[in-house]
Amino acid sequence: MDFLGKRPKPAQSTTARGQLAEDAALAYLQRQGLKLVDRNYRTPGRGGGEIDLILRDRDGSLVFVEVRSRNTERYGGAGGSISAVKQQRIVLAARHYLMRFAAPPACRFDVVLVEAAELQWLKAAFEAE
Repeated sequence: MDFLGKRPKPAQSTTARGQLAEDAALAYLQRQGLKLVDRNYRTPGRGGGEIDLILRDRDGSLVFVEVRSRNTERYGGAGGSISAVKQQRIVLAARHYLMRFAAPPACRFDVVLVEAAELQWLKAAFEAE
């Protein structure tokens, strides 16, 4: 209870904010002509990776998308939260996903940053090493 005797509104959970950011990113990318293939793909076992969105671009390539959301620009904002380790886990998950193809299509790694009311799409934000 606050000093007026009212219950404070519960803060939106990180998971809920992340889901809203993913929904916004997906809607935006679909308006750009990409088609959803898979969502929240996870590799089996511990220590694997996860890919927020997998889409197919107009040229047929697969696009592995990491969506990052932050309420503030402190600590580098949404973009600053994509560490080299995070990139490696995304690449690991993408390689696992691509094993289902006899001849894997061309692919790239994009990032969508959602901060406040702004959305920024970074095409080919990083590469598999």
